[in-house]
Amino acid sequence: MNKIPFGPTYEEMLNPKKMLKKVRNKALKALKEDELDPINLFNITWKDENNEVRKIVLPKELTGVDANIVVMLGKGFPSGSHKVGPAYSTLIEGCVDGYIIPGEHTILGPSTGNFGIGVSYICNLMGYEAVVIMPDNMSKERYERIQKYGAKLDLTPGSESDVILTLERTYKLKEDPKNRALAQFELFPNYRFHRYVTGNSAIEAVKGIGNGRIAAFCSAPGSAGTIAAGDEIKKKFPECKIAALEPYECSTLANGGRGQHRIEGIGDKMCTLIHNILTTDFVILIKDEETVQGLKVIHDGINALKELGIPEETANYMRELFGPSGICNILGAIKMAKYLKLGPDDNVVTIATDSFDRYNSVIENLNSRYLEVEDFVVRRWAQDIFLGQKDDYVYDFRRKDVKQQLFSQKEKDWTKFGYSVEYLDSMKNPEFWESEYSKISYYNEKIKEMR
Repeated sequence: MNKIPFGPTYEEMLNPKKMLKKVRNKALKALKEDELDPINLFNITWKDENNEVRKIVLPKELTGVDANIVVMLGKGFPSGSHKVGPAYSTLIEGCVDGYIIPGEHTILGPSTGNFGIGVSYICNLMGYEAVVIMPDNMSKERYERIQKYGAKLDLTPGSESDVILTLERTYKLKEDPKNRALAQFELFPNYRFHRYVTGNSAIEAVKGIGNGRIAAFCSAPGSAGTIAAGDEIKKKFPECKIAALEPYECSTLANGGRGQHRIEGIGDKMCTLIHNILTTDFVILIKDEETVQGLKVIHDGINALKELGIPEETANYMRELFGPSGICNILGAIKMAKYLKLGPDDNVVTIATDSFDRYNSVIENLNSRYLEVEDFVVRRWAQDIFLGQKDDYVYDFRRKDVKQQLFSQKEKDWTKFGYSVEYLDSMKNPEFWESEYSKISYYNEKIKEMR
C-alpha cells in the first residue's frame, strides 16, 4: 500500500500546543507563504498563532441587543473555510480504516461549495485525485477555487436547495469501485470534528466574556456538521439552547418547505443523517434577501456603520470576515438573544464558515437588482436588518412530540438512500451519538501510531 499522507489528530486540531513545536512553527510559516505545502494540514484549527480562538465579539451598536454575540471566524483556516476540517477528518479516518488507499482511489466531494473547496484543497495536499459534485448555480468564485486546487467539477442541475440531486449523482459515481465519497451529509467524521474541535473551541471562546458561559449556540445547517458543536456545548453548559437556522424560503426543518433561496451553504431541503435532532431546541427562519443586504452593509457600508457608533477601525476590520451564511448566523443570533431575553452577562455563539472573498458576485448581483444602493439605502438596511431584527419565525422544537416532525423528515430523506428505519430509529437514543463521538479517542491513537 502507498504511504498515507498523515496530518493532525483531533486532539491536535483542538489544541495545536499538542503538536511538536517545530511542526506548528513550520505550519504557521507555510500558511502565510505557501498554502499548498502539505504542512498546512497542521493549520486545521480554530486557534491562531497565539493559541487563541479566532473570533469577534460584535459591536452592540450593530446587534442592538444586550447579550454578547461571539462569532467564531472560519477565515483563518487553510483554504479560507472551516469546512476543510471535516474534509480532512473524513479522509484521514478512511485512510486509517483502510477504506481509502493512496494511489488507488479517487475522492468524491458532494457539496454546495465550501466543503467541495475543502475536499479539493485537502486532496491536493494529500495527493488524491478529486471530483466535486455540486449544483450548477453557485457563485463563480467557488467553482474557480475548486479548480484552482486541482479537483474536477461534476455539476448537477439547480441551485443551493437542490443538493439532493448532488447526492443522487454521488451515489451513481460510487458504483465505480475506484471512487470513494467524503459524504459530509451522512458520515460521522463531520460530526466528530465539529463536536470535539468546534464545540470545545466555542467553550474556550467565551472565557472572559460576560459570565463565561454560552446561553445559546446558533448555526445554519448545510450538512449539519457545525451544529454538532452544540452537543459538546450542552455537556458543559446544560442550559444552552441550540438553534438551527434555515432560509425562510426553504423552511424544510420548520415546516417542510422546499423553495429556492440565495444563502449558499445552507438550506438543502433535507434533515441530514448526521443532524442530532435530540439536541436541537429551536429552528429559526432567516430571509435570504436580508442576508445579502446585510452582507452589503458590512462590506460596503462603512459610513452607515460609523453612523451607528461603530469605530471606523472595527468597521473596516469586519468588511472581509463574513459570507452570506455568516450574516444569516448573526441575524439568527440576534433573534435568539431577543427571543430568550438575554442580558449583558449572556453570550450567544455563532459561526462564520468562510469570508467575503468568494462572494463578490453575490454583491454584484444585488447591485444589479436594485435601482439604488447609495449610502442612504445601506443606512436603512443597517437599521432594519440588524437593529430592527425581530424575534419572529422562531419555532420551538423542545417537546418530544414536536421533534418527531424532524425524525419523520430524516426518515423520508434517507430511507431512499438505503438506510433502514431501524437504524434511523436508533438515532433517537442519546447513546447512539455518544458512541459515535467516543470513536475520537480511537482515531487519535491510531493516527499517532500509524504516523
